[in-house]
Amino acid sequence: MATEADLRHLHRCVELAAEALEKGDEPFGSVLVSADGAALAEDHNRVAGGDHTRHPEFELARWAAANMTPEERAAATVYTSGEHCPMCAAAHGWVGLGRIVYAASSAQLVSWLAELGVPAAPVRALPIQEVAPGVVVEGPVPELEERVHDLHRRFHTAR
Repeated sequence: MATEADLRHLHRCVELAAEALEKGDEPFGSVLVSADGAALAEDHNRVAGGDHTRHPEFELARWAAANMTPEERAAATVYTSGEHCPMCAAAHGWVGLGRIVYAASSAQLVSWLAELGVPAAPVRALPIQEVAPGVVVEGPVPELEERVHDLHRRFHTAR
């Protein structure tokens, strides 16, 4: 069950996803939070320019590697609007970040996109723990699922 602090950070992730959508990008947003609850860095998807590795979770992993000690990374939490893809889960694991909390799962996203007739992605969706088994993962968060679903519906029906 998500705490009040978790929900606050997840709401920010959904806001960042909405910002990405407003900029014509896929609606994903993430926030990196320290052990003491301070938001350290945030980002949203930036794949519209053609580089499909520009996911916010990947960017936050790179930021953490450059700006945090291994101990700080292990104690941090990454909040995200959608469960990490395999690329981002691997980056998270390699950098040694701590807990992940997400609003909507990859399985939910795959189902939503199939309903919209969106072709399958070139990389199979896997649960985070299949890629980074030592990471503590929490989600989905029912309070935010429909908001995330709506952002994806808007992105894919506007195309």
